[in-house]
Amino acid sequence: MKMKRCEVRLDQIADADNLRAAFLRAARGKGHRGEVIAFRENLVAELAALRAGILAGTVVVGQFTAFTIHEPKERRIHAPCFRERVLHHALIGPCEADFERWLIEDTFACRRGKGREAALRRAEHHAARHGWFLKLDVAKYFDSIPHAVLLGEIARRWRDRRVVALWERIVRCYETAPGRGLPIGALTSQHLANFFLGAADRYVKETLRAPGYARYMDDMALWGGRAELKAAVRGLRIFLAERLGLTLKGNWHLQPVVRGMDFLGYRVFPGGSRLARPSRRRFLRRWVWCERARACGGIGEREAQRRVLALTAFVRVARCERVLQKLFGPPQGGPRTDHGHRAPTASTAVAVGGMTPRIVAPRIATGIRPATATTTSASASPSAHATRPSGSQD
Repeated sequence: MKMKRCEVRLDQIADADNLRAAFLRAARGKGHRGEVIAFRENLVAELAALRAGILAGTVVVGQFTAFTIHEPKERRIHAPCFRERVLHHALIGPCEADFERWLIEDTFACRRGKGREAALRRAEHHAARHGWFLKLDVAKYFDSIPHAVLLGEIARRWRDRRVVALWERIVRCYETAPGRGLPIGALTSQHLANFFLGAADRYVKETLRAPGYARYMDDMALWGGRAELKAAVRGLRIFLAERLGLTLKGNWHLQPVVRGMDFLGYRVFPGGSRLARPSRRRFLRRWVWCERARACGGIGEREAQRRVLALTAFVRVARCERVLQKLFGPPQGGPRTDHGHRAPTASTAVAVGGMTPRIVAPRIATGIRPATATTTSASASPSAHATRPSGSQD
C-alpha cells in the first residue's frame, strides 16, 4: 500500500501568519521572561529574520540552555533558546496533523485529546480484562535514537525536500554519541521521539497481535496470556534492534495483573489505580515544602495555591488513591465526583476567596507530617476534591 506523504511545504512553515502564531504559542505562560520580552519588543524584525533563515536554509539551531533535574530520576535537559522555540512551534504547527495520522490509537504522548490520564485509563481497562501484563521500555531512549534511521523515516514521509532538510538541520544539531540522540526539552524532540516508535506500535498490533496495548513515549505495556507475552519480549527485542537501532531494557516485567503494574507514576490494578510509592513520597515531600514555605513567608498565598493545584491534579488521576483525604480530611457532604471525591464544600469555596480554614493533616503512611496544623487556602482549595481541570500541552 502506498504511503500518503506529508504535503506541508517550507513556504507554509515560513509564512508570516504561521510564525506569528508560533510566537504566541511559544510565549504562552512565559511572557515575564527577559528573552520573551526582548523578542516581543522587536517582533517584526525577529520574525522577518526567522522567515529569511528558514527559506534560505541557514536558520540557526542548537542553542540550548542545559540543566539537570533529579525527579522522578536524573535527566539532563537541553532547553532551546526562545527564537528556536518559535521555530519549533512554526514547524510542528503545520506538521502535527500528519504526526497524528501516522500514529495508532494506543499511543498517548504529545497528542491532543490523549495524554497521561488517557493512557492510565486505557491501562486500567486492559488490566480489568486480562490476566497478565508485560511492562518494558527502551534503554536511554532519547540519547540512543539513531539520526540516520530517524531521518530516513522523515525522508519517506515528507514530500518537500526543503522541509526534510530543515528537519535534518534540527536533528543533527545535537548528539550524545556520534549520530545518536535527541535533546530532552525540545518540542520537536517530543514529537519525533513519539513518532519514531510508531513502527513498534504497528509491530505489536499487526504482527504480535497483542490483545491489549498502551504506549506513552517509550513506556510500553502489553496485556494477554503469559506465553504470548513472553514471546513478545523476544520479538520486540529483535525488532527494535534490527529495524530501529534501539535496545530494550533488561528489567522488563511479566507478572499477573493482580500484583499491580507501575505505569507513568501510578500503580495499576484490575480494580483501578493509585500512586506508585515513589510518586506518593514525592507528592508528600513537595506538599510539606509548600506548607512550610507559605508559613514562613517564602512563597505567597497565590503561589502556594498554584503549586498545590498542580500537585493535586496529578494525584486525582488515580481512581483509588486516598492520600488527599488523609491530608485534607474526609469530604463533607455533597455528591461524589467521578474520581471518588466529593464536590467542593462551602469551606473550600470560601477558601478560594482567601480565608484559611484550620484543618489538621493526620499522619500518613510515609511518616511525613506538616510542620503546622494550619493549612493555606491553597491546601483547602477545590483542587483537593473537585474534578481535575483539563491540561494543556506546550
